[in-house]
Amino acid sequence: MRQIQNAIDSNYRISDELWERIKPLLPPPKPKKKPGRPRMDDRQAMDAIFYVLRTGCQWKALPRVLGAPSTVHDRFQEWRRAGVFEKMWQAGLVEYDARKGLDWEWQAMDGAMTKAPLGGEATGRNPTDRGKRGTKRSLLTEGHGIPLAVFVSGANRHDMKLTEPTLEAIVIDRPQPTAEQPRNMSLDKGYDYDEVRDILDRWGYTAHIRIRGEETALKEKIPNYRARRRVVERTHSWLNRFRRLLIRWEKKVKNYLAMLHFACAWITFHAAGLFG
Repeated sequence: MRQIQNAIDSNYRISDELWERIKPLLPPPKPKKKPGRPRMDDRQAMDAIFYVLRTGCQWKALPRVLGAPSTVHDRFQEWRRAGVFEKMWQAGLVEYDARKGLDWEWQAMDGAMTKAPLGGEATGRNPTDRGKRGTKRSLLTEGHGIPLAVFVSGANRHDMKLTEPTLEAIVIDRPQPTAEQPRNMSLDKGYDYDEVRDILDRWGYTAHIRIRGEETALKEKIPNYRARRRVVERTHSWLNRFRRLLIRWEKKVKNYLAMLHFACAWITFHAAGLFG
C-alpha cells in the first residue's frame, strides 16, 4: 500500500502550489443532515479526480488508497455544479497574465476529434473513423498556446460551424481590439469560408486563413516554416496527455467539459511557472 501511495504522490497528485490556488475556489461543504462518516478531505478528493484525469481510469477502478470511487465521483459532481474547474482555469489565466502576459494579438483556433464509444450528448458519427461515435473539441488559444476557450460538439460538425460558439466560450474578459493592439486569428484551410470571415470581422478579428495549397508552397519555399496556428495544435497535444480526454467516457457533456477545464487549468498554471 505504501508503494502505491508513493507512486501516486510522485506522479499523479496536484502540487502544493496549485492546491493553494484551488482552495479559495471551493464551495463550503453542505451541513450534514445526520451523523456518519466524516467528509472526505478536499485535497484528497481533488488528488483522486486528478488521478482519473491523468490516467484515464474508470471511476470504479480508482485505487482505494485515494478514496471510495463513489465518494470521489460525488465530489466531482458537486464541484462541477459549482463551476470549480472553470474557476480554476480562470484563476490560472489571471496568474499567467500577471506573470508573463497573455498574447491577445495573435490567437489561433482548431478542432480535434476523439472517440466517444458510449455516445451521449454532443457526439456524432466521426467521418474519419468509419462513422463510429465521436466528439469534437474546438479550442481557442492565445499567441503562446495558452487555452482561452473550449467548446464540445459532435464529431460530425464541421470546424467552421464551431467558430462562433468557441468565441462565446472564452472564460475570461476579452480585451477589445484597438489600432495599437489588433486581434488576429490564425486558422487552417478548414475555415476557408466567407461565413467564418464575417463572424471574425464582427468579433473584431482579422482572419489569417491559408487557402488550400498555399501552405504547402510556403513549406517548400521557406526552410523550417511553421504556421502561427501551430500553437493550438500543440495545445491539443498537451490535452491528449491527460488520458481521460483521449477517449470520452462521459455521456454528459458537462462532465466532459469539467475534465477539459481541469486540464486547461493545469496547463495554464504550469505555463505560468507555478510548479515544475
